[in-house]
Amino acid sequence: MALPKPLTNLSALADAFGSNSIRVGAIALDREHAIAMAGELLVASGRATPEYTESMLEAVAANGPYIVIAPGIALAHGRPSEAVLEIGLSLVTLAQPVVFGNQANDPVRLVLGLCALDHDSHIEVMAGLAALLADQDAVNSLLNSVTIDEIRSLLENAG
Repeated sequence: MALPKPLTNLSALADAFGSNSIRVGAIALDREHAIAMAGELLVASGRATPEYTESMLEAVAANGPYIVIAPGIALAHGRPSEAVLEIGLSLVTLAQPVVFGNQANDPVRLVLGLCALDHDSHIEVMAGLAALLADQDAVNSLLNSVTIDEIRSLLENAG
């Protein structure tokens, strides 16, 4: 198996979102459904296998809603494993907010999925994501985007 190329340029964040990794205006029945959608996008983009989606769901079942990292934003992930094929991110905007069980930051409207090969290789991607999510105007733009192209343009111009 060929090793993936390291993400070392300013477009690391945009590059982490493969094709088929973004869904706009999704309807989620509950937090598990929202997490599963983020995982399915990681699979559709070729970054992970379906087993990784299961690990994302298991992590929340075991540890609770720790993945709700800011008001209205969840970062779903599992542990690095053989189910991860390449560093990747997915993004789901929800048409209606979903309660994840995190009193401080519920309800959630933006669900990100993350898969990483190990504990270190995704640091640059996470730094770009943190900078993006710290920009309230950028978060509002993500939430108000009605097309995938609008989100891709925002991601490519971030950083």
